[in-house]
Amino acid sequence: MNNENIVTMLPAFITIRILDILDIILVAVLLYQLYRLIRGTVAINIFIGIFIVYLFWLVVKALNMELISTIFGQVIGVGVIALIIVFQQEIRRFLLILGSKYISNERFSFDNIFSTVTLSSKPKLDINTLIKACKRMSASKTGALIVVKRRSVLSAIIESGDILNADCSSRMLESIFFKNNPLHDGAVIIEGKKIVAARCVLPTSENIYLPARYGMRHRAAIGMTERNDSLVIVVSEETGEISLANSGEIKAKLKSEDLKNLLESEL
Repeated sequence: MNNENIVTMLPAFITIRILDILDIILVAVLLYQLYRLIRGTVAINIFIGIFIVYLFWLVVKALNMELISTIFGQVIGVGVIALIIVFQQEIRRFLLILGSKYISNERFSFDNIFSTVTLSSKPKLDINTLIKACKRMSASKTGALIVVKRRSVLSAIIESGDILNADCSSRMLESIFFKNNPLHDGAVIIEGKKIVAARCVLPTSENIYLPARYGMRHRAAIGMTERNDSLVIVVSEETGEISLANSGEIKAKLKSEDLKNLLESEL
């Protein structure tokens, strides 16, 4: 009789629903996105440590070791708050990617729902002007750090520099980053057709695995795009190479045509 019960229970035990498959796929996607966010940072080591502690807690709980299981259970219960504190930058990046890439596109933008002014009516960046300036600065090996604002609010970054609100032109950009200009040390913030501010201080990336050839400009560009949806253009003072940072990643050794295509696709 017991054998018959076991046999009748087996099909129920091995039954896999479509929702189970969907559940596994969603978990895999979330883990992959989490890995992408924390790879190359100190957070990956912290995450591995937390995972090991969690596995140890599951083992002692399965072995009915009450005292140590209770202690670790309390630690893990409070650990949610600790995780939010430790991984605040990664959580911020995840929410930023979710909001900027999946919610804030032009078709489903909240601006289009709650406002009569569409995104297309706002002044747009003159990409050709920006490309012309970068090409000239690259040829003369003039170091530059240019932030192209999109949807994120950059008030704190703008206030760290000098407010200009000047018309954006290639001559203006070249003069700002001229090495004897007092405004050249720092980043320029561009919004639409305006140079909003210059000499701005950008947050640097905490990625410990960046190539040694990346200087402070490149690290600042990556760090800036890790925290908001801006695009950051870097012109190297040593080599004249042009790079573009976006979403915490950087594309280096770009030609002017490549930079133009990337800007047009992103903007």
